[in-house]
Amino acid sequence: MPAPSPVPARFLSGPFRRDQFVEAGLSPKLLVGRRFTRVFPNVWTATALTHEQRIQAAVLSLTPRAALSHVTRIQALGLERGPTDPLHFTVMGDHHIDTEGIFLHRTVAMPPRDGLGVTPAAAFVQCCADLRLLDLVVIGDWLLAQEHATIDEIHHVALKHPWRPGAQQVHAVLPWLQERSRSPKESELRALIVACGLPEPEINAPVIDEVGREVAVVDHLFPRWRFALEYEGRQHAEDVRQFARDIARYADLRRLGVDYLQVTAAMLASPRATMTQIHRRLAERGYDGSAPVFGGTWFSLFGPVPVVGTARGAVR
Repeated sequence: MPAPSPVPARFLSGPFRRDQFVEAGLSPKLLVGRRFTRVFPNVWTATALTHEQRIQAAVLSLTPRAALSHVTRIQALGLERGPTDPLHFTVMGDHHIDTEGIFLHRTVAMPPRDGLGVTPAAAFVQCCADLRLLDLVVIGDWLLAQEHATIDEIHHVALKHPWRPGAQQVHAVLPWLQERSRSPKESELRALIVACGLPEPEINAPVIDEVGREVAVVDHLFPRWRFALEYEGRQHAEDVRQFARDIARYADLRRLGVDYLQVTAAMLASPRATMTQIHRRLAERGYDGSAPVFGGTWFSLFGPVPVVGTARGAVR
């Protein structure tokens, strides 16, 4: 009796459809047992899936008319922010499915699409319907900085179909965005600073020495008080070259009389204490404005954006 045909490697390293498996000359009986796991209807895998592969599996499971959308569309670009379950898709018409792990949004008119799903600008508008304002600032900054979307594109999507969920809220979110931010944590830190009423820092600002030479670019700079904030991710400590560059840069800042505070993820996990510390350091440099205010604007960061009104207007 001949030995069974080996399973091709492409069926062992990611998701696949049942019909693809059969078309390769393999018996569907092989899918029964411990070797393979059904992920979604008609979609199987032999290995644990990454988030990116789960998205691929969902695409294989759904009708081609369904477009990757909402925060899932943005995560497919490489940003790790927002909830990863369920996976979001949008389809036109009255197409119903009940699949665990997939949320299919139905619409009477599709948003703009590209080769991967709805456009990033359209996905951002969708996100504005239910994500926290703080997450929206991080996502929006990242889309602008990576040139996945522009303010004009986002405005156009919202104005063309003002009835879409998120189309009203997005106008309250856009004034918070800053395309110069280089990382999600930098965006998060800036939003917290502004929301508690402290002066808004310059983003990725150059520090110039006495002869006009740029000696450093800092994440956040309060030029009037010669005070800087630097977000220190794990890579700053784990990368030997980066660590050496940081030491040299901080030496230059001290030489030029620029004080600085290194902010970590642990500090962002206690945002009130961190804002209080930033205020204290600014006051030591001559800042005589108000202390942080943890009121309505502050709390607005940690919830969804209301359809009417914007807390941002109170701090601009």
